[in-house]
Amino acid sequence: MALEIGSLAPDFELPNQFGEHVRLSDHRGSRPVALVFFPLAFSSTCTSELCELRDNIAMFQDNRIELIGISVDSKATLRSFADQNGYDFELLADFWPHGAVSKEYGVFLEHKGFANRATFVIDVQGRIRASIISEPGIARDVTEYRSALDRLAACTTPVAAA
Repeated sequence: MALEIGSLAPDFELPNQFGEHVRLSDHRGSRPVALVFFPLAFSSTCTSELCELRDNIAMFQDNRIELIGISVDSKATLRSFADQNGYDFELLADFWPHGAVSKEYGVFLEHKGFANRATFVIDVQGRIRASIISEPGIARDVTEYRSALDRLAACTTPVAAA
């Protein structure tokens, strides 16, 4: 079962497509993060989803949200995938132990050997403020991301005193 909204996002350290190690906790206190779990690089649905995020990267950048993709592919595969499609955001390899981070977030599909399509929007304190989870084979819509980012903003906007 996927982690619930309001839960503390589990910390992790994974290599990106360049072999640099990235820790979720490095963003705490500074920037919100959108973790985008996707099944496999180069599959048609994953490619189209990530290309749509690439084409709409401003909605993340304008809100100072770090966009990070995660799959069970190797870092070499992710580098080729990013280069071929012009992704200028980090892709992390949940390669070994196979799917360990996906399992922590409750989105690993054991019978398939990869993560479901799941996005977690995490605030600067490390809490999950929104999630988008679709059925296997069903792409997430970019409008769902806009709604998720709006929910994050609503959680972080100070309420004016009456």
